[in-house]
Amino acid sequence: MEPELIADYQCDCGENPLWHPQEKRLYWEDIPKGRLFRYDPATGHHEICYEGDVVGGFTFQADGALLLFMAKGAIKSWRDGKLATLYDSLPDEERNRFNDVTADPQGRVFCGTMSPPHRLGRLYRLDTDGSIHLVEEGIGVSNGMGFTLDRKRMYHTDTRTRSIYLYDYDEATGALANRRVWLKVPEGQGGPDGMTVDAEGHVWDARWDGGVLVRLAPDGTEVLRIPFPARKVSSVVFGGDDYSDIYVTTAGGGNKATDGQGAGALFRLRLGIRGLPEFPSRIRL
Repeated sequence: MEPELIADYQCDCGENPLWHPQEKRLYWEDIPKGRLFRYDPATGHHEICYEGDVVGGFTFQADGALLLFMAKGAIKSWRDGKLATLYDSLPDEERNRFNDVTADPQGRVFCGTMSPPHRLGRLYRLDTDGSIHLVEEGIGVSNGMGFTLDRKRMYHTDTRTRSIYLYDYDEATGALANRRVWLKVPEGQGGPDGMTVDAEGHVWDARWDGGVLVRLAPDGTEVLRIPFPARKVSSVVFGGDDYSDIYVTTAGGGNKATDGQGAGALFRLRLGIRGLPEFPSRIRL
């Protein structure tokens, strides 16, 4: 279970690893530096593919483009270095940014923000027609999301409260209801951050300031804990041809003395556990 170092760009906040099935490459980002990276496991080559405005999270569109969720509530598509704008900003998000996003089975995108100085953060839903809707307020740091295998419930992480919540989810409408705490991480064990759900319905939770990746059964029972040479383990996704490669991002690359020698690097695990493809977004621009 020793994590394999794939690339070390000393990311301040490496985040949002996402397997692109059409390209068979792994994308990830360094949020504060406005950088996107990609890795081709067939060749071992990795590179910076975007440098620009801050990207807090992204999905891949069904047509292969990336959909970027940025500072001030901006939402733009990116393909081969070219940007197309859906939103320049959102009302009351000018001092804020998106932090983590996920596409749902119908191609909508749930996109959360961090808590700006004047209020708590929010969770939005971007519908396929390009309209955006406020879903939830009062969030500290909106983070990892995912769906149960039956597509009837959605997980949503608030790192500030150290909680992963569970909603009832209506796939037909995208509506969320009946929020309750699914997991509360004890003090001193880090905060839940990025997450994904594997083919057995288990949740993989990256622990910011916890230095570990944790696998949890659907009832919240911990079944596996993997330590990393980085204190700030930020997110996780499955990739590869059979979705048995586990890619993990970390943060703190500018402070390795404190945050660990692997801080800011991208890692891979091969444990013989299979994941599922992430859903593509289907937003009409």
